[in-house]
Amino acid sequence: MRTRDTGEDLWPAELFPPRLERTGRRLVSTLAARVGADGAVRAPCGSRVLESALAAALLERTGAAPRLLPSGADGSVGAAVRGFLRTRMAAGAVEGVEGALAAAVVEGRAITAADLFLGQVTDTAPDFTARRKRALVHAFAAAVDERFLSCWDEAAFDLSGLHSWAAVQVTASKVILARASGNTARISDEDVRLLLDTQGRAHLWESNILIHLSVLHALAGLPGTASTVAEGLRRVLGHQRSDGGFPFVTDTDTWCTATAGVALAASGGPRDVMERMAAHLVERQLPGGGWSYTDLSCQADVDDTSVAVQFLHTLDPGRYRVPVTRGIDSMVSVAAPDGGFPTYVAGAPSEACMTAAVVDALTVRPQAHTGRIRAGLTYLAARQRADGSFPPDWSSSRLHTVFRVLLAASRHGGEQPAEVHRMVRRSMRLVLARQNGDGGWGQREGEASDVISTAYGLIAVCGQDDPGPAIAASAFLIEAEHDGRVRGARSDSIGPRPFVFTVPALADIFTVLALGHLARRTTPAADISGRHLAGVR
Repeated sequence: MRTRDTGEDLWPAELFPPRLERTGRRLVSTLAARVGADGAVRAPCGSRVLESALAAALLERTGAAPRLLPSGADGSVGAAVRGFLRTRMAAGAVEGVEGALAAAVVEGRAITAADLFLGQVTDTAPDFTARRKRALVHAFAAAVDERFLSCWDEAAFDLSGLHSWAAVQVTASKVILARASGNTARISDEDVRLLLDTQGRAHLWESNILIHLSVLHALAGLPGTASTVAEGLRRVLGHQRSDGGFPFVTDTDTWCTATAGVALAASGGPRDVMERMAAHLVERQLPGGGWSYTDLSCQADVDDTSVAVQFLHTLDPGRYRVPVTRGIDSMVSVAAPDGGFPTYVAGAPSEACMTAAVVDALTVRPQAHTGRIRAGLTYLAARQRADGSFPPDWSSSRLHTVFRVLLAASRHGGEQPAEVHRMVRRSMRLVLARQNGDGGWGQREGEASDVISTAYGLIAVCGQDDPGPAIAASAFLIEAEHDGRVRGARSDSIGPRPFVFTVPALADIFTVLALGHLARRTTPAADISGRHLAGVR
């Protein structure tokens, strides 16, 4: 995600809106001020209907047995989460699977298979996850509505090649559906042990509230688990938000810190702030060399690792040589024979967006990884669709993978295969063709412009010759800024796929990153790297 080397002709700064530099300074100052004394960008997630419906159903279920009620939990807790669901339903802000779950909890409406829109779920998630996604959605429905007629697909519960989160979520779904479909004989001691191992900790396992709630729903139907479920429920209630709802995960602090670091480095952020951020990231590096999305998670992924590596290398390649090397080794350890990279563990299917992320990171040391970079780009070219897009990733914006592919491909020096050149042309053509009349981009074709997709688009068009698209995009982002933050942002973060969750800080972070890319294209790099922002510490 770091900025490109300034190899193209620079665009005259006077072509761009007069407010551009002032807007950029305000955004950078505000983002830098969000960095805590420990060097972290603390970024809690907003409430989501999915977890809130599961929590409300669990509260109702355990409320039937007083011994399960957590200490201090009364009707106000359940009323608050139901209030959140009603508010979201009244606003028309919930549909599909989440809409069916909310209606079942709030209105007592029975869920049918047709209500779940399974086609939408499987079409917007990677193909290799289809069977698991169907089982997952059926498990959610069975958890909130005991009348739901679930199906049993034994193959959906295969744990081969799954990372730790997926293994637990799949097992929770299996136990829920085994009970709902009358297949309790299929629940093994190992299934129960795996679920119980996530409980009894000082914090929620892997900071993942959705998995925690899924596990509690699974255990609540088993004998001898009453105290475990009660304690788990007490713990999750500590994460209820002020609006009454519950989030997907507690936070994404490590991801936001790494991404904000790259953004501040691109935009001339204050050195002392970035050094605090780097020190924090070095402390958060896992024993295997990778990074996870938050402080209390132990499951590394190549996405967080790739951005942390780029930030540390950009800030000081000598000082952070060892953590960068360990991070690269962690990513390389999961490389697939097809040239691509999965998100989490070796042996899992490769994914386009994650491959682009790793290739981008490997280019910090191109001479040492020439073969892997070339293989990764070739993999990406083979996965590109005819319209220039790529298969679903961890974002609901189709430009997410596209801009990261364009960055990765722009850094590979020397002669590139014809298919890589074709991939770049297709990707850029898609970006240019999808720009809206207001200068921004929407998540999908025909959708209204949003801040994050526009940031992705601006980063992409900084790699071509015509300044016109960048001028229009910068004007859109300028209008979205108010007092150092952007307004009206639409979230694109996904987890589990294809369910969107909200991390408000990311809109500001990606806007700063995009304007940093633009500044590199309009101002000599030396002028930016030496810039000091008054009043920012």
